[in-house]
Amino acid sequence: MTTQSSAAAEAAIPVPPEAQLMQIVAGCFPSQAVYVAAKLGIADLLKSEPLTVAELARETGTHERALYRVLRCLASLGVFRETETGEFELTPTAELLASDHPGSMRDAAVFMGEPWHWSVYSDMLYSVTTGKVAWERVHGKEVFPYFQEHPEEYEVFNRAMTSFSTNTLPAIVEAYEFTGVKKLADIAGGHGMLLGGFLKANPDLKGLLFDLPQVIEGAPALLEKEGVADRVELKTGDFFESVPAGADAYMMKFIIHDWDDERALKILRNIHRVLPADGRLLLVEMVVPMGNEPHFSKIQDLEMLVSPGGAERTPDEYRDLLAKAGFALRRIIPTKSPLSIVEAFKN
Repeated sequence: MTTQSSAAAEAAIPVPPEAQLMQIVAGCFPSQAVYVAAKLGIADLLKSEPLTVAELARETGTHERALYRVLRCLASLGVFRETETGEFELTPTAELLASDHPGSMRDAAVFMGEPWHWSVYSDMLYSVTTGKVAWERVHGKEVFPYFQEHPEEYEVFNRAMTSFSTNTLPAIVEAYEFTGVKKLADIAGGHGMLLGGFLKANPDLKGLLFDLPQVIEGAPALLEKEGVADRVELKTGDFFESVPAGADAYMMKFIIHDWDDERALKILRNIHRVLPADGRLLLVEMVVPMGNEPHFSKIQDLEMLVSPGGAERTPDEYRDLLAKAGFALRRIIPTKSPLSIVEAFKN
Protein backbone atom coordinates (compact mmCIF):
# COMPACT_ATOMS: atom_id res chain seq x y z
CA MET A 1 0.00 0.00 0.00
CA THR A 2 1.39 3.43 -0.92
CA THR A 3 1.91 6.21 1.61
CA GLN A 4 -0.87 8.20 -0.05
CA SER A 5 -3.37 5.34 0.15
CA SER A 6 -2.32 4.64 3.74
CA ALA A 7 -3.04 8.23 4.69
CA ALA A 8 -6.41 8.06 2.94
CA ALA A 9 -7.26 4.86 4.79
CA GLU A 10 -6.35 6.42 8.13
CA ALA A 11 -8.44 9.49 7.35
CA ALA A 12 -11.42 7.26 6.58
CA ILE A 13 -11.31 5.66 10.05
CA PRO A 14 -13.86 7.44 12.25
CA VAL A 15 -12.57 9.10 15.40
CA PRO A 16 -13.76 7.15 18.46
CA PRO A 17 -16.25 9.10 20.59
CA GLU A 18 -13.89 9.17 23.58
CA ALA A 19 -11.08 10.59 21.44
CA GLN A 20 -13.40 13.18 19.92
CA LEU A 21 -14.58 14.30 23.34
CA MET A 22 -11.04 14.43 24.73
CA GLN A 23 -9.94 16.64 21.83
CA ILE A 24 -12.67 19.08 22.80
CA VAL A 25 -12.00 18.88 26.54
CA ALA A 26 -8.28 19.46 26.05
CA GLY A 27 -8.82 22.29 23.57
CA CYS A 28 -7.76 24.86 26.17
CA PHE A 29 -4.16 23.62 26.04
CA PRO A 30 -3.37 24.21 22.35
CA SER A 31 -5.35 27.46 22.51
CA GLN A 32 -3.09 28.77 25.27
CA ALA A 33 -0.03 27.42 23.47
CA VAL A 34 -0.92 29.50 20.41
CA TYR A 35 -1.40 32.52 22.68
CA VAL A 36 2.05 32.02 24.21
CA ALA A 37 3.69 31.76 20.78
CA ALA A 38 1.81 34.83 19.54
CA LYS A 39 2.57 36.88 22.66
CA LEU A 40 6.28 36.01 22.44
CA GLY A 41 6.46 36.80 18.73
CA ILE A 42 7.90 33.40 17.82
CA ALA A 43 6.72 33.61 14.20
CA ASP A 44 8.43 36.98 13.75
CA LEU A 45 11.70 35.50 15.01
CA LEU A 46 11.48 32.61 12.52
CA LYS A 47 10.72 34.68 9.42
CA SER A 48 14.31 34.81 8.22
CA GLU A 49 15.58 31.37 9.17
CA PRO A 50 14.92 28.36 11.40
CA LEU A 51 16.20 28.69 14.97
CA THR A 52 16.91 26.29 17.81
CA VAL A 53 14.79 26.43 20.91
CA ALA A 54 17.87 27.68 22.78
CA GLU A 55 18.07 30.65 20.42
CA LEU A 56 14.34 31.29 20.68
CA ALA A 57 14.44 31.10 24.48
CA ARG A 58 17.33 33.53 24.58
CA GLU A 59 15.53 35.99 22.28
CA THR A 60 12.27 35.80 24.26
CA GLY A 61 13.69 35.57 27.77
CA THR A 62 11.93 32.27 28.46
CA HIS A 63 12.82 28.88 29.98
CA GLU A 64 14.31 26.72 27.22
CA ARG A 65 12.76 23.38 28.16
CA ALA A 66 9.34 24.88 28.89
CA LEU A 67 9.34 26.75 25.57
CA TYR A 68 10.34 23.58 23.75
CA ARG A 69 7.37 21.70 25.20
CA VAL A 70 4.98 24.39 23.97
CA LEU A 71 6.51 24.47 20.48
CA ARG A 72 6.59 20.67 20.28
CA CYS A 73 2.86 20.60 20.97
CA LEU A 74 2.19 23.24 18.33
CA ALA A 75 4.41 21.48 15.79
CA SER A 76 2.36 18.32 16.28
CA LEU A 77 -0.71 20.36 15.30
CA GLY A 78 0.86 21.89 12.21
CA VAL A 79 1.73 25.22 13.83
CA PHE A 80 5.53 25.38 13.36
CA ARG A 81 7.70 22.44 12.34
CA GLU A 82 10.60 20.86 14.18
CA THR A 83 13.40 19.90 11.77
CA GLU A 84 15.65 16.86 11.96
CA THR A 85 18.43 19.13 13.17
CA GLY A 86 16.36 20.30 16.16
CA GLU A 87 15.41 23.71 14.83
CA PHE A 88 11.94 25.17 14.51
CA GLU A 89 10.62 26.72 11.29
CA LEU A 90 7.42 28.27 10.01
CA THR A 91 4.54 26.40 8.42
CA PRO A 92 1.78 28.11 6.41
CA THR A 93 -0.34 28.10 9.57
CA ALA A 94 2.45 29.54 11.70
CA GLU A 95 3.02 32.31 9.16
CA LEU A 96 -0.38 33.72 10.16
CA LEU A 97 1.11 34.51 13.58
CA ALA A 98 3.66 36.88 12.04
CA SER A 99 2.93 40.53 12.75
CA ASP A 100 3.38 41.71 9.16
CA HIS A 101 1.56 38.88 7.37
CA PRO A 102 -1.28 40.32 5.21
CA GLY A 103 -3.73 38.00 6.94
CA SER A 104 -2.05 38.08 10.35
CA MET A 105 -4.04 36.52 13.17
CA ARG A 106 -1.47 37.30 15.85
CA ASP A 107 -3.56 40.05 17.47
CA ALA A 108 -6.63 37.82 17.54
CA ALA A 109 -4.63 35.01 19.17
CA VAL A 110 -3.29 37.40 21.81
CA PHE A 111 -6.75 38.80 22.58
CA MET A 112 -8.26 35.36 23.02
CA GLY A 113 -5.54 34.24 25.43
CA GLU A 114 -4.97 37.33 27.59
CA PRO A 115 -5.67 36.53 31.28
CA TRP A 116 -8.32 39.26 31.62
CA HIS A 117 -10.22 37.68 28.70
CA TRP A 118 -9.42 34.04 29.30
CA SER A 119 -10.58 34.18 32.92
CA VAL A 120 -14.13 35.04 31.86
CA TYR A 121 -14.57 31.66 30.20
CA SER A 122 -13.98 29.87 33.49
CA ASP A 123 -17.25 31.43 34.68
CA MET A 124 -19.42 30.28 31.78
CA LEU A 125 -21.49 28.17 34.17
CA TYR A 126 -22.54 31.39 35.91
CA SER A 127 -23.89 32.76 32.63
CA VAL A 128 -25.69 29.52 31.86
CA THR A 129 -27.19 29.32 35.35
CA THR A 130 -28.32 32.92 35.60
CA GLY A 131 -28.50 34.22 32.03
CA LYS A 132 -26.23 37.07 33.14
CA VAL A 133 -22.85 38.14 31.77
CA ALA A 134 -19.82 36.44 33.27
CA TRP A 135 -17.58 39.38 32.30
CA GLU A 136 -19.42 41.67 34.69
CA ARG A 137 -19.13 39.14 37.52
CA VAL A 138 -15.39 38.65 36.91
CA HIS A 139 -14.46 42.30 36.33
CA GLY A 140 -17.15 44.18 38.24
CA LYS A 141 -18.58 45.99 35.20
CA GLU A 142 -19.70 45.37 31.64
CA VAL A 143 -17.12 44.83 28.93
CA PHE A 144 -17.17 48.20 27.16
CA PRO A 145 -17.11 50.34 30.35
CA TYR A 146 -14.24 48.08 31.48
CA PHE A 147 -12.34 48.81 28.27
CA GLN A 148 -12.87 52.55 28.70
CA GLU A 149 -11.03 52.31 32.02
CA HIS A 150 -8.32 49.95 30.70
CA PRO A 151 -6.93 51.51 27.51
CA GLU A 152 -4.16 48.94 27.07
CA GLU A 153 -6.65 46.09 27.08
CA TYR A 154 -8.94 48.10 24.81
CA GLU A 155 -6.09 48.48 22.33
CA VAL A 156 -5.57 44.69 22.34
CA PHE A 157 -9.28 44.26 21.62
CA ASN A 158 -9.28 46.85 18.83
CA ARG A 159 -6.23 45.30 17.16
CA ALA A 160 -7.95 41.90 17.27
CA MET A 161 -11.11 43.31 15.67
CA THR A 162 -9.03 45.01 12.98
CA SER A 163 -7.27 41.70 12.33
CA PHE A 164 -10.58 39.93 11.82
CA SER A 165 -11.88 42.73 9.61
CA THR A 166 -8.77 42.58 7.43
CA ASN A 167 -9.29 38.89 6.78
CA THR A 168 -13.01 39.13 5.99
CA LEU A 169 -13.13 42.50 4.19
CA PRO A 170 -12.53 41.23 0.62
CA ALA A 171 -15.32 38.67 0.94
CA ILE A 172 -17.78 41.24 2.29
CA VAL A 173 -16.98 43.86 -0.33
CA GLU A 174 -17.27 41.29 -3.13
CA ALA A 175 -20.68 40.10 -1.96
CA TYR A 176 -22.69 43.33 -2.15
CA GLU A 177 -23.56 45.81 -4.89
CA PHE A 178 -24.61 49.37 -4.02
CA THR A 179 -26.75 50.06 -7.07
CA GLY A 180 -28.81 53.18 -6.40
CA VAL A 181 -26.94 54.10 -3.21
CA LYS A 182 -25.26 57.51 -3.11
CA LYS A 183 -24.08 57.69 0.50
CA LEU A 184 -23.27 54.83 2.88
CA ALA A 185 -23.15 55.41 6.64
CA ASP A 186 -21.04 53.04 8.73
CA ILE A 187 -22.40 53.17 12.28
CA ALA A 188 -19.80 52.34 14.94
CA GLY A 189 -17.44 51.75 12.05
CA GLY A 190 -14.22 52.25 14.00
CA HIS A 191 -11.45 53.73 11.88
CA GLY A 192 -13.40 53.05 8.69
CA MET A 193 -11.69 49.96 7.30
CA LEU A 194 -14.87 48.33 5.96
CA LEU A 195 -16.30 51.64 4.76
CA GLY A 196 -13.02 52.33 2.97
CA GLY A 197 -13.16 48.94 1.30
CA PHE A 198 -16.63 49.61 -0.07
CA LEU A 199 -15.69 53.10 -1.24
CA LYS A 200 -12.61 51.82 -3.09
CA ALA A 201 -14.78 49.23 -4.85
CA ASN A 202 -17.49 51.81 -5.66
CA PRO A 203 -15.84 55.04 -6.92
CA ASP A 204 -19.13 56.98 -7.09
CA LEU A 205 -20.13 56.12 -3.51
CA LYS A 206 -19.70 58.60 -0.65
CA GLY A 207 -19.37 57.68 3.02
CA LEU A 208 -20.34 58.77 6.51
CA LEU A 209 -18.37 57.32 9.42
CA PHE A 210 -19.91 57.48 12.90
CA ASP A 211 -18.38 56.39 16.20
CA LEU A 212 -17.36 57.63 19.63
CA PRO A 213 -15.09 60.70 19.60
CA GLN A 214 -12.03 58.83 20.89
CA VAL A 215 -12.47 56.20 18.16
CA ILE A 216 -12.97 58.64 15.28
CA GLU A 217 -9.65 60.30 16.18
CA GLY A 218 -7.88 57.37 14.54
CA ALA A 219 -9.97 57.37 11.35
CA PRO A 220 -8.33 60.10 9.22
CA ALA A 221 -5.00 58.29 8.99
CA LEU A 222 -6.59 55.05 7.78
CA LEU A 223 -8.92 56.79 5.34
CA GLU A 224 -6.00 58.77 3.92
CA LYS A 225 -4.01 55.57 3.53
CA GLU A 226 -6.92 53.98 1.66
CA GLY A 227 -7.26 57.05 -0.57
CA VAL A 228 -10.90 57.78 0.32
CA ALA A 229 -10.64 60.50 2.97
CA ASP A 230 -12.06 63.17 0.66
CA ARG A 231 -15.25 61.12 0.23
CA VAL A 232 -15.97 60.48 3.93
CA GLU A 233 -17.85 62.68 6.39
CA LEU A 234 -16.87 62.07 10.03
CA LYS A 235 -19.46 62.25 12.82
CA THR A 236 -19.25 61.42 16.52
CA GLY A 237 -21.84 60.42 19.10
CA ASP A 238 -23.53 57.59 20.97
CA PHE A 239 -25.71 55.27 18.88
CA PHE A 240 -27.94 54.61 21.89
CA GLU A 241 -28.91 58.28 21.77
CA SER A 242 -29.05 59.00 18.04
CA VAL A 243 -27.30 58.49 14.71
CA PRO A 244 -26.68 61.13 12.03
CA ALA A 245 -29.05 61.59 9.12
CA GLY A 246 -27.95 62.13 5.54
CA ALA A 247 -27.27 58.67 4.10
CA ASP A 248 -29.48 56.36 2.06
CA ALA A 249 -27.88 53.17 3.34
CA TYR A 250 -26.80 52.40 6.92
CA MET A 251 -24.36 49.64 7.73
CA MET A 252 -23.17 48.02 10.97
CA LYS A 253 -20.59 45.26 11.25
CA PHE A 254 -20.33 43.16 14.40
CA ILE A 255 -22.43 45.63 16.38
CA ILE A 256 -25.90 44.17 16.86
CA HIS A 257 -24.46 40.84 18.03
CA ASP A 258 -22.87 42.63 21.02
CA TRP A 259 -26.20 43.57 22.53
CA ASP A 260 -29.30 41.94 24.00
CA ASP A 261 -32.58 42.54 22.18
CA GLU A 262 -33.56 45.56 24.28
CA ARG A 263 -30.39 47.51 23.53
CA ALA A 264 -30.13 46.26 19.95
CA LEU A 265 -33.61 47.66 19.34
CA LYS A 266 -32.55 51.08 20.61
CA ILE A 267 -29.81 51.21 18.00
CA LEU A 268 -32.02 49.89 15.20
CA ARG A 269 -34.86 52.30 16.00
CA ASN A 270 -32.45 55.23 15.95
CA ILE A 271 -31.40 54.23 12.46
CA HIS A 272 -35.02 53.69 11.41
CA ARG A 273 -35.77 57.24 12.55
CA VAL A 274 -33.29 58.83 10.10
CA LEU A 275 -33.40 56.31 7.24
CA PRO A 276 -35.17 57.57 4.09
CA ALA A 277 -38.32 55.72 3.02
CA ASP A 278 -36.42 53.98 0.22
CA GLY A 279 -33.20 53.51 2.24
CA ARG A 280 -31.69 50.22 3.29
CA LEU A 281 -30.10 48.72 6.39
CA LEU A 282 -27.15 46.33 6.18
CA LEU A 283 -26.04 44.23 9.15
CA VAL A 284 -22.75 42.40 8.62
CA GLU A 285 -22.91 39.55 11.11
CA MET A 286 -22.58 35.81 11.53
CA VAL A 287 -25.97 34.20 11.01
CA VAL A 288 -26.51 30.94 12.86
CA PRO A 289 -27.68 28.07 10.62
CA MET A 290 -30.35 25.75 11.98
CA GLY A 291 -29.71 22.13 12.88
CA ASN A 292 -26.42 20.44 13.71
CA GLU A 293 -24.39 21.97 10.89
CA PRO A 294 -20.96 23.10 12.13
CA HIS A 295 -20.54 26.85 11.85
CA PHE A 296 -18.19 29.25 13.63
CA SER A 297 -21.18 31.37 14.68
CA LYS A 298 -22.13 28.65 17.18
CA ILE A 299 -18.71 28.94 18.83
CA GLN A 300 -18.60 32.72 18.61
CA ASP A 301 -22.02 32.83 20.27
CA LEU A 302 -20.41 31.62 23.51
CA GLU A 303 -18.19 34.71 23.49
CA MET A 304 -21.36 36.79 23.22
CA LEU A 305 -22.88 34.84 26.10
CA VAL A 306 -20.07 35.41 28.60
CA SER A 307 -18.62 38.78 27.51
CA PRO A 308 -20.89 41.53 26.10
CA GLY A 309 -24.18 39.70 26.72
CA GLY A 310 -25.41 39.76 23.13
CA ALA A 311 -26.00 36.83 20.79
CA GLU A 312 -25.35 35.47 17.35
CA ARG A 313 -28.83 35.12 15.85
CA THR A 314 -30.64 32.79 13.46
CA PRO A 315 -32.45 34.09 10.36
CA ASP A 316 -35.78 33.96 12.21
CA GLU A 317 -34.33 35.83 15.18
CA TYR A 318 -33.05 38.57 12.88
CA ARG A 319 -36.42 38.74 11.13
CA ASP A 320 -38.25 39.15 14.46
CA LEU A 321 -35.77 41.67 15.87
CA LEU A 322 -35.86 43.80 12.72
CA ALA A 323 -39.67 43.71 12.60
CA LYS A 324 -39.85 45.10 16.14
CA ALA A 325 -37.69 48.02 15.00
CA GLY A 326 -39.86 48.72 11.96
CA PHE A 327 -37.81 46.90 9.32
CA ALA A 328 -38.61 44.07 6.92
CA LEU A 329 -35.89 41.51 6.31
CA ARG A 330 -35.31 41.40 2.55
CA ARG A 331 -32.54 38.81 2.22
CA ILE A 332 -29.48 37.31 3.86
CA ILE A 333 -26.46 37.36 1.56
CA PRO A 334 -23.71 34.83 2.33
CA THR A 335 -20.07 35.77 1.75
CA LYS A 336 -16.90 33.73 1.26
CA SER A 337 -16.31 34.03 5.00
CA PRO A 338 -18.28 33.13 8.15
CA LEU A 339 -20.08 36.49 7.82
CA SER A 340 -23.32 37.29 6.01
CA ILE A 341 -24.95 40.57 5.03
CA VAL A 342 -28.45 40.95 6.47
CA GLU A 343 -30.34 43.38 4.23
CA ALA A 344 -33.51 45.10 5.45
CA PHE A 345 -35.81 47.93 4.39
CA LYS A 346 -38.35 50.09 6.18
CA ASN A 347 -41.80 48.60 6.59
